[in-house]
Amino acid sequence: MKLSGHKAAFFDTRRIAYLATADRHGEPHVVPVCFVRMGEQIYITIDQKPKRLTDLKRLRNIAENPSVALTVEHYDDADWTKLGWLMVRGKAVILRDGSDHDAAQAELRAKYHQLQNMELESLPVIAIQVAKVASWGDLTPKP
Repeated sequence: MKLSGHKAAFFDTRRIAYLATADRHGEPHVVPVCFVRMGEQIYITIDQKPKRLTDLKRLRNIAENPSVALTVEHYDDADWTKLGWLMVRGKAVILRDGSDHDAAQAELRAKYHQLQNMELESLPVIAIQVAKVASWGDLTPKP
């Protein structure tokens, strides 16, 4: 399934997404993440926030169960006709190095200035291959 046209434009203008993973028993886990789309792949970096970088629940879940969902949305408290969300589903892999890892880190740094001074090179990247796309509402790209 391709993420293209107005859906891709809406997706690409969002700043925060919600990554849903589940462990081998189906126990869900949802976290907000920074992301970038490059073609049909979506990349999420593990950044340098104070946390256990090597033993994150999302990474353990992907190792056990690579099926994931990623949702972006637009909420407008004043005008509910402007509400919209888009969800992609797919399989995730964890990249620890290589050209895809490095290109994703560079694109993420370009999108999020907060990442510019972080040491990301040795940190994992989650790569999601888009398999399904679902959406609802107003998907007009918004700043």
